[in-house]
Amino acid sequence: MKRAAKANHALKIVRRILTVLVVAAFALWIVSATAVLIWSSRDEARPAQAIVVLGAAQYAGKPSPVLRARLDHALDLWNRHLTSLLILTGGTGSGDTTSEAAVGRNYARKHGVPDSAILVENEGRTTSESMRAVAGMLEVRGLQTALLVSDPFHMLRLRILARRFGFTPYTSPTQTSPISPNREERWKYIFSESLKAPLAFFFERKL
Repeated sequence: MKRAAKANHALKIVRRILTVLVVAAFALWIVSATAVLIWSSRDEARPAQAIVVLGAAQYAGKPSPVLRARLDHALDLWNRHLTSLLILTGGTGSGDTTSEAAVGRNYARKHGVPDSAILVENEGRTTSESMRAVAGMLEVRGLQTALLVSDPFHMLRLRILARRFGFTPYTSPTQTSPISPNREERWKYIFSESLKAPLAFFFERKL
């Protein structure tokens, strides 16, 4: 009887701990999802030492609609003279011969940005890898501030990664991405980012 009572007591403790953990995880997710939505709607466009464009798919050397929307927004910021340096990110996808960053560079050139004002980060295969590489590029040039351009759902995690990797971010989401008007796609990405943002906050660090 005593053993059974002890076993039941231990089981109750385990259940309570699991309940607390589940409730805490759900609360964290709610906070994260809310923050993703808040930062999705904020535009901090202002003068900065660089504009950083996060990569997206390219097709046979041409930017996908998502990448083009990001590039067009970055070019608008460039034409507003908010910076003198454009950093384009994105590696080479499976089966591709051209990186997303190289496609972005060609697009920027065609729209009047001089080669001397363009830097390319074409090794990153993930957002974290690209942002870490960008941090290194800024550091060696003595730069500290960057205006980050991507889709709205991306903004919170980009802010977190930038601060974790040692530079000051300002976010400016594109408003013309084909993802934005597609409710199902938009919420899929928002949900994904609400899970990824806490992981970036707790586990990403400057090397």
